Amino acid sequence: MRVATRRMRAAWRVFGDAYRPRRVRRSVDELRSLAAALGSVRDLDVLIDGLDAYVTSLQPAEAVSIAPLAASWRGERTQARRVLAQILESDAYRRFVEDYVEFVRTDGAGIAQVTATAPQRVRDSAGSRIWSAYEHVRAYDGVLRWADIATIHQLRIAGKRLRYTIEFFREPLGPEAQMLIERVTALQDHLGLLHDADVAATLARTFLVERSAHLAPATVDAVGGYLRNREQEVIHLRRTLGPAWRRMISLEFRRGLSRAISAL
Repeated sequence: MRVATRRMRAAWRVFGDAYRPRRVRRSVDELRSLAAALGSVRDLDVLIDGLDAYVTSLQPAEAVSIAPLAASWRGERTQARRVLAQILESDAYRRFVEDYVEFVRTDGAGIAQVTATAPQRVRDSAGSRIWSAYEHVRAYDGVLRWADIATIHQLRIAGKRLRYTIEFFREPLGPEAQMLIERVTALQDHLGLLHDADVAATLARTFLVERSAHLAPATVDAVGGYLRNREQEVIHLRRTLGPAWRRMISLEFRRGLSRAISAL
């Protein structure tokens, strides 16, 4: 569901200038608010799944010692899910869904007025939209070697926007689009794992800072071991980012993108 909200927001970003600004703002604001509530739950799903996988590699005593961290995250997820449920069961959400359904089913709803000579067909403007999304990714080439985690996360977002943009135009772009999407997806997946490892390390560190005085020494050691494991994973993923990145900025990728666009 969170991915669905992201794709809809991406659609507004790509096609939004075909609609009246007020219609765009209302829809995007609602989707952004909903995505935040969904993200609070989904992020903890990912954290808990990752921690559960890590626990399977531990000795029984260590698995018991790290249980307070898992219990803490599950408690946070329960609370976040409660908030999400309240939103999804609210009258405001029901009205949003009804309004959105009516909008997408009504031909011409919310469209902006354009002159006959303004670019308004896919073949008129899709090429520049796709290439602009790629430029926002390629711009990181000059800083990626020294980039901090926050910058790398922004690259992940730019990559996601490029992928969604290409996917929106997949059919008219022809078979060349598949290679492009696969390479962007590979970069996204690598950056996603890096992001997840960094978030897990950050939250494990926060748990220790806030609670270590009240935890058993064995739990402190176990959570500390998990923290170091996640930090090492971040280092590993940063060091191995190169191949996926080079495939994205290669001459082959740019030529493939050019050929795909030229088919419009």
